[in-house]
Amino acid sequence: MTKLISIEPATGATLWTGDEGDADAAVAKARKAWPTWAALPLTKRIEAVRRYANRIRSQSEQLAELIARETGKPIWESRTEAEAVIRKVDISVKAFADRTPQRQLPSQPNMRAALRHKPHGVLAVLGPYNFPAHLPNGHIVPALIAGNVVVFKPSEKTPAVGEFLADAFVKSGLPDGVVNILQGGPDVGKKLTANDDIDGVLFTGSAQTGVALNRQFASRPDKILALEMGGNNPIIVWDTDDIHSAAVLVIQSAFLSAGQRCSAASRMIVKDELYDRVVKEVKRIADRLIIDEPFSKPAPFMGPVIDNDVADGLTESFLALMSHGGRPIKHMARPIDGRPFLTPGIIDVTDMEERPDIELFGPILQIIRVADFETAIAEANNTRYGLSAALIGGSAKLYDQFWSNSRAGIVNWNKMTVGASSEAPFGGVGLSGNHRPSAYYAADYCAYPVVSMEAEQTRASIGVGLKDED
Repeated sequence: MTKLISIEPATGATLWTGDEGDADAAVAKARKAWPTWAALPLTKRIEAVRRYANRIRSQSEQLAELIARETGKPIWESRTEAEAVIRKVDISVKAFADRTPQRQLPSQPNMRAALRHKPHGVLAVLGPYNFPAHLPNGHIVPALIAGNVVVFKPSEKTPAVGEFLADAFVKSGLPDGVVNILQGGPDVGKKLTANDDIDGVLFTGSAQTGVALNRQFASRPDKILALEMGGNNPIIVWDTDDIHSAAVLVIQSAFLSAGQRCSAASRMIVKDELYDRVVKEVKRIADRLIIDEPFSKPAPFMGPVIDNDVADGLTESFLALMSHGGRPIKHMARPIDGRPFLTPGIIDVTDMEERPDIELFGPILQIIRVADFETAIAEANNTRYGLSAALIGGSAKLYDQFWSNSRAGIVNWNKMTVGASSEAPFGGVGLSGNHRPSAYYAADYCAYPVVSMEAEQTRASIGVGLKDED
């Protein structure tokens, strides 16, 4: 049996060890539990997830510390993630009532037409490492409320947080088999999604894996597939006198969570006339960012990326941008030998003949200078992704133009590209998703509508098209 080890990125210490799970056994257990769970009244399922929220609330600091240790995120940021896990329950209850209500429809006399929603059955939830609690929780809670059962495979890079969540569900009194944890790497994930007894996959992760899942299920329209993938997100800086605030929004968009957010800004598109002032201020603030261990004081702005392999890949990507015509504004560096800490990298790629359309999942900001707003929008849309986009500065008329023409699922004005509300839909187009947004709209893919025409008595006749009786 394969042994799994989780290493704290900030310290190199071993945090967690465990065994790889059995995908088929987990699915069989979930399948056995589903009929009873689905048959429970909605109020009972809501009571169960509220008990779970209360348990997380009582252990929120423990969860936050675990997130910080396993991901390297500052403790202040990890606390916001733990709080989001708790708030997700109330939001999901409200979303289920709003998005999937039971209602009467117009009908003929002596007949009732009704709209109700049914759960799919056994859903596989594949979680990422950047928000190892909040993002899988955002699939699991709506799925349970709707009457589904879950097999949850956390990222192999954050198994301890995944185990904490699953344990909280079990200790909240959910029936055995309703939430099943499956630890393991990509091979275990593939075995889970290949099991014919699952009814769908709720996935958050890279576009590469999402595309592979889309291909895998291309001939299975009976399986629900919700894909929340990455982004190559633009932030446009246009007519503004507040250069400092613009630069702060760029820094927060690009470098929060060490750039490990699917909605992080990868590309800053800036007007020619503002270029020198904006770039100077962005670099000045980036030079001041504290990069340190999660619990260090003063509090760091960001910690390390998830591991040394990721850090190596990001430094190689920065060097590749330089070798293909990029002009470094702030070099990316590895300040601590043997640890995946990175300083933010900022590079002007305006003169590159071909800019790579990939998700650089880390603290790298590419800068493109343009002469007019139409070109800025064209550059913003010059990607196969379409998750998040923001305009900093400009007028209401300019923002209307940006909103109308921007190809993204999240379009902001004078706000960061990151930090979307859980009370709104979250998703994108292109390689960013398959038009099944999560967050508030998760209710949509956790249940399907069923329309019924109902009459209390059997009464029918044929008025035309019959021969006379002999």
